Amino acid sequence: MPDLTKRSYQKELLDGDDILFDDIKQNMQELDVINTWLGGHQITIKGFQHFISRLSHPPVLSLSKDGVAHPQTLQICEIGCGGGDNLRAIQQYCKKKNINIKLIGIDINPHCIAYAHSRRENEGIEFICSDYSTAAFTQKPDIIFSSLFCHHFSEDELQFQFMWMKNNSTLGFFVNDLHRHVLAYYSIKLLTNLFSKSYLVKNDAPLSVARGFKREELIQLCDRPSINNHQLKWMWAFRWLLIYKHD
Repeated sequence: MPDLTKRSYQKELLDGDDILFDDIKQNMQELDVINTWLGGHQITIKGFQHFISRLSHPPVLSLSKDGVAHPQTLQICEIGCGGGDNLRAIQQYCKKKNINIKLIGIDINPHCIAYAHSRRENEGIEFICSDYSTAAFTQKPDIIFSSLFCHHFSEDELQFQFMWMKNNSTLGFFVNDLHRHVLAYYSIKLLTNLFSKSYLVKNDAPLSVARGFKREELIQLCDRPSINNHQLKWMWAFRWLLIYKHD
């Protein structure tokens, strides 16, 4: 049994440089299914709702210099976007709510970006192959978020990442990531062994939980870079939703 009292720093297979495109594709497809059935996408939507609740919608409007109301476009950026399934969930939600958005996904893995581009369902979403920290924006995104991305990093790297999201967003950021818990670990290990066809998912899904976070660890990570007016919510199934809003 792994020691889940402390974070694991064992590298996930997906973080390797020699993964074939077909293996990445299978991994992304299965993660989309997992996020759909275990509520991961709904948590992303809840994070987004925390920001739009402050705005007038539907539709979201802004006044131009001539005093005429025009649709306001919210720019939303996901770092570590993978195949774009979280962005697509936001896109579908906003279509129903008549919210004007521009969506950007950033991922350092060219196979993930190639897979995202290959999906017709991702039409209208911009994808950038880059390290998130060196990505260039013509204007700051209103909202930056990540889902199942933070646990890939060390504490020092996460302090930088949180500050980067804070400094590069106009409204704030949110994080959807894993709660390190013994039940979560063995549940996902069982489910992926039974149903997954991806060696990446079978190895990385339980390891991701072992690399996840306890509440106090996330609080400490926010305190160190002065993300001091954050909200931290526990969500089913064994997720944390961390929200930071600019004043």
